[in-house]
Amino acid sequence: MTDGLSRRRFLLATLGSAGISQCSLLNASRLVADEKLPVPPREKLPIAAVITVYRQGSHADVIVGKVLEGWAQDGGSGPDLKLVSLFVDQMGDDDLSVSLAKKHGFRVSKTIREALTLGSDSLAVAGVLSIGEHGHYANVPETQQNMYPRRRFFDEIVATFKDCHKVVPVFNDKHLSYAWDDAKHMYDTARELRVPFMAGSSVPVAWRKPSTTVPLGSEITEAIALGHGGLEAYGFHSLEGMQCLMERRKGGETGVKSVQAVTGEGIWQAEKAGRWSRALFDAVVDATPTPYNGKRPRPQQMAQDAVFYLIEYRDGTKATIAMNTGFAHEFACAVSVRGMKDPLALTYALEETPPYRHFEHLLRAIEQMIHSGKPPYPVERTLLTTGILDAALHSLADKNRRLDTPHLAVAYESGDWPFAKGLPGPS
Repeated sequence: MTDGLSRRRFLLATLGSAGISQCSLLNASRLVADEKLPVPPREKLPIAAVITVYRQGSHADVIVGKVLEGWAQDGGSGPDLKLVSLFVDQMGDDDLSVSLAKKHGFRVSKTIREALTLGSDSLAVAGVLSIGEHGHYANVPETQQNMYPRRRFFDEIVATFKDCHKVVPVFNDKHLSYAWDDAKHMYDTARELRVPFMAGSSVPVAWRKPSTTVPLGSEITEAIALGHGGLEAYGFHSLEGMQCLMERRKGGETGVKSVQAVTGEGIWQAEKAGRWSRALFDAVVDATPTPYNGKRPRPQQMAQDAVFYLIEYRDGTKATIAMNTGFAHEFACAVSVRGMKDPLALTYALEETPPYRHFEHLLRAIEQMIHSGKPPYPVERTLLTTGILDAALHSLADKNRRLDTPHLAVAYESGDWPFAKGLPGPS
């Protein structure tokens, strides 16, 4: 994204906070886009990062690294944020945090409290990044969910807020927790303390092929998303890629009634029962590159280790996450919309080599929250996808039992933060 767009956003935010009309904002936007108005640079706000590990290619590297070394991690321009402190839970032989601290002058703190206060009695940062991804942590024996310390990080961050009698925005990378109870605790605590809270994946804000979305207020009847890789780590990406479309349906999001994971013959039984549509499955496969030399694979060719997460929403809408089908190495989704002849089908286009600039677009949303104090899209999306994923993995562990999910009555309205336009490549 260009410096001109950054100036445009700054001016619009400034005028908007002053109560300027939408028409005036549009005119101001055009002036800035035409380089007719100078806009002063925005202050780089100090932030702390609380992370599991900092090694090359880790989520800390591709998020915090862009704060330190620019959007392309090449020393160029970056967000209006400044890392002043870092807490690292696990330091291995491949750790980069110490060398980066020497290069950039931030503090490597021994505790989370120290990271947020710089050793003082008051908060010394304007925002906190909590990145509990990667590292060596135990798995839940029954479900193999990775027990990343996201709730522990959150609780220690919040304890510091309470001691300092002040809160600042917090971003939680990926799903809130491996366990629903922990996720709900984090959500409820943030609401109680009025902590601006944002979470989730880079997928909803990444590039799309084609560059489109579901029109707000659409009557969606069904969705199918393709996913690949780890059932938890990448299953979450698939869920958020689907949910950022599903939440735009008529009436907004009302939550999920039941979740079931099915495998093997259970996949075909679910199709016969009308729980997923072959035509919609074909549409999502058509939307993504395949390893079949340009020929569309048929569902019968599905990989033996495929797992389908069958989701029934409270308003009757049905959805499926089709993991490890062998048909795609990308995240893709197809949605049936009443009144549209063909399904809306798209692929999320991620940058496959460093600096992984789809994380840039996630960081731009984080930057906006820290400067404005308002999350640009609802954390409820991540709360709901966290709960769906937890239920799906428990269903899989419990011999594919259908699980009623009254606790997932999570209602919210879609946000309007834009996804990346164009295709992966230099901004």
